[in-house]
Amino acid sequence: MQTTEKPVIALTLGDPAGIGAELIARLLALPEVATLAHVVLVGDRWLWDEGQRIAGVQTATQDVASLSEVRARVDSSVPAFLAMDTVTAAQVQRGVSQAPGGASVLAVLNVCMDAAKRREVDAICFAPLNKFAMKLGGLKYEDELHHFAEYLGVTGYFCEFNTLGDLWTSRVSSHIPLKDAARFLSRERIKDATRLIYRSLQAAGFAQPKVAVAAFNPHGGDGGTCGREEVEIIAPAVAELNAEGMAISGPFPADTIFLKARDGEYQAIVTMYHDQGQIAIKLMGFSKGVTVQGGLPVPITTPAHGTAYDIAGQGKADVNAILNAFRIAARMGLAQLQSRA
Repeated sequence: MQTTEKPVIALTLGDPAGIGAELIARLLALPEVATLAHVVLVGDRWLWDEGQRIAGVQTATQDVASLSEVRARVDSSVPAFLAMDTVTAAQVQRGVSQAPGGASVLAVLNVCMDAAKRREVDAICFAPLNKFAMKLGGLKYEDELHHFAEYLGVTGYFCEFNTLGDLWTSRVSSHIPLKDAARFLSRERIKDATRLIYRSLQAAGFAQPKVAVAAFNPHGGDGGTCGREEVEIIAPAVAELNAEGMAISGPFPADTIFLKARDGEYQAIVTMYHDQGQIAIKLMGFSKGVTVQGGLPVPITTPAHGTAYDIAGQGKADVNAILNAFRIAARMGLAQLQSRA
């Protein structure tokens, strides 16, 4: 295998009924992209052509027969393209969740993960997908992250990170009913979520991450008068993490900790449930946020926004979030490549 100073990043077009293809078209038209990674686009040719038409841009690509060819190409400034036949244009109704689109997304992502297992790609960046369409198309899990973890044989702790610039969040529980969130709180889960984001930040280039842990109850529990989780679970977990040598702070009331993080005091916040962090991150920068799939053996990133069915095909999609997702994939993919070397 030819060595390289740039990682190989697999890009996918996302849900064919959404804005994914036009986002990728805008992304690959940016000169910065070729400087960060060897890019390989994976997906249906008709969808790629449609995305370029909608975005009003054209980017030359070089066909490859397999992902094993990407790293050794002579002219890596031209994106590679692995064409697949997963869905036809006639099977797709723009702006609608449908089984053929969901099955297409699964097929493309599985090909990329197979290549990651073979170390043919160093990271994956996927355009927005739709969980309902994927479930119609065969997804057996609550979300794509659990599919990734099962497919890649992950046995340890994993969770989604949401990022906005230099601010990252992880969470102790994710896509579950809010009434069940308290049942998922434990010292071990809090420590696992904190260790994972700390190490992932280091892989993304932060030498000594500053990490804070959010409280669970209003006002941080008010010393136990408004809930005991902070006293009995969260604070002891933070103390044990400090004893391991990580400078972790908290727990802090969730309605104020994001103000400190916004002002640069912390680079990451460990939240106790999904919306505790998601509302703050999306309010601060909905069009720029990124989701990182944490705890997997290969870096996988995507924009934090969804498929935007309401504007699909109108040429209005904002490229900023997918660009940020690509940048993170490139940094983490390079760290992955260097660790193997």
